[in-house]
Amino acid sequence: MRRLGGVLAAAVLCGAAACTNAPPPPLVPKSEAPIITTTTGPKIKEVVVGVDDVAGGYNPHATATQSQITTALSSLLLPSVFRAGPDGAPELDRNLMVSAKVTKAEPFTVTYTIRKDASWSDSAPIAAEDFYYLWQRMRSEPGVVDPAGYRLINNISAREGGKVVEVAFGKPFPGWRSLFGNLLPAHLLKDAPGTWSNVLATNFPATAGPFAVRSLDEPRGEVILERSDRYWEVPTTLDRVVLRRATHSAMAESLSKGDNQAVLLRADAADVNLLKTVTGLDTKPVPRNEVAQVLLRPASEQLADLKVRKAVVAALDRDALIASGTQSGPSAQFRADSYVVPPSRTGYRPVIVGNTLDPAATEQLLTEAGYAKGPDGWAKAGKALKLRIAAADKIEPYVTIANQLKAQLALRGIPAEVVTPKADELFTVQLLQKDVDVVVGPRVDAGDSAAGLASQFGCTGDAPDGGTPTPANPAGFCDPAVQTEIDAALSGKALLADVLTRVEPQLQAQAVALPLFQVVDLLGVLPTVSGVDAGAPLAGVLSGAPEWRRLDK
Repeated sequence: MRRLGGVLAAAVLCGAAACTNAPPPPLVPKSEAPIITTTTGPKIKEVVVGVDDVAGGYNPHATATQSQITTALSSLLLPSVFRAGPDGAPELDRNLMVSAKVTKAEPFTVTYTIRKDASWSDSAPIAAEDFYYLWQRMRSEPGVVDPAGYRLINNISAREGGKVVEVAFGKPFPGWRSLFGNLLPAHLLKDAPGTWSNVLATNFPATAGPFAVRSLDEPRGEVILERSDRYWEVPTTLDRVVLRRATHSAMAESLSKGDNQAVLLRADAADVNLLKTVTGLDTKPVPRNEVAQVLLRPASEQLADLKVRKAVVAALDRDALIASGTQSGPSAQFRADSYVVPPSRTGYRPVIVGNTLDPAATEQLLTEAGYAKGPDGWAKAGKALKLRIAAADKIEPYVTIANQLKAQLALRGIPAEVVTPKADELFTVQLLQKDVDVVVGPRVDAGDSAAGLASQFGCTGDAPDGGTPTPANPAGFCDPAVQTEIDAALSGKALLADVLTRVEPQLQAQAVALPLFQVVDLLGVLPTVSGVDAGAPLAGVLSGAPEWRRLDK
């Protein structure tokens, strides 16, 4: 029967083709476009965010690499013991931790218990060695963010396969919850060639969070984060998040077309107006964890004399410096009138009142310091007063402010030059030397204001075990009277608010720093997504990405 069926089928085919030897006609005439068959699968749920840049340098612990992209990526890719809650207060991250608590008063000891299933993307467990590595680097490397708390640690020990970590301090430290955020994969970094400056320089060797890096393409300006299949907790709602570099006009166009669902940019007044043209776009300010400031370094030969530092401050039009840096964007509403606490953080209290410009005071103070004014400026003992102002290369708003500062000093007969070294060179090498007089850069807030006070203005000494000496603070400033107050705040012997009431006027009198404004980005979000918000205070927009949803897919 099978043979008969085959003969019948052949006969039917022969009839249909008329059984001729001519070739069959073409299935598609040459003049027509070919038929393309496509298959449809499930749509990828993604949110595309336009950003200013995705440039390399992603170490959240280095002053040199602070940026909106560093904060964004570290919040999603690196594990933290505590994270900022809705009110900014630290909350234990139970996706990583079982517990973290003070277990001994003498010596002051904190015991951390890590979840047994918490691991890096290469399956290595998150464990005590990650705590130890970060401690060692933060206590000894120059240019790190808020090292004061780490310098109080005397020893770290481990048990239960490294999942229980005991941290012993040399003195009580109420701000201990600010430590061990953004842990780094020690098993990959501790023996890696190169220096601390190479850590997370171009990519993340391993991650430990709800998203993983699919691609990080600096030349193209794009970062693609995908749901991590190695994450041990509830998976993300989205399949991926894309960060895409673009000009501000291109961002607005992409929003209008729906190609982008959100943007995060450092905006001026023109950009604010530009985004108002996008239908349905909701915008809001997102304060970064950095305050733009001017440091006048007592460590430099030119500014070692307090009267000279005061004269320089009096020569500066602080209002104009703020205007040049903010360009009437969102940062203009976050004027920083405190030396320690950022405007957006709880506990902020203005100290600086009015403008600093006082040309008569500049002349009087320089004269009292032994300087005489000539046709070429001020000089003392035949040596001209000429200042060296440093700002990290291509990092805004700091380069713009530095040039404005130079112009203001020139009006008062104080010549200056602006140098723009690479950020890593500036914060890890040049600030340990004496050839930079003034620095325009960020004061970074890592979560504990007492530690921030100590890191920025505290005296430093040898490491607790007599090893590598701890580096000086960025200004090279040390005042024993101020240090007594700093120690009291750091150890909890005095309330920080009370200490700041006494210390900030002393810092102002010492003319070491001139805070300007908190750097604030502008977030724009279309109604096609939900959950995309400013995030927890100073934690960054992407800290909430695991809960983001697409409403149109």
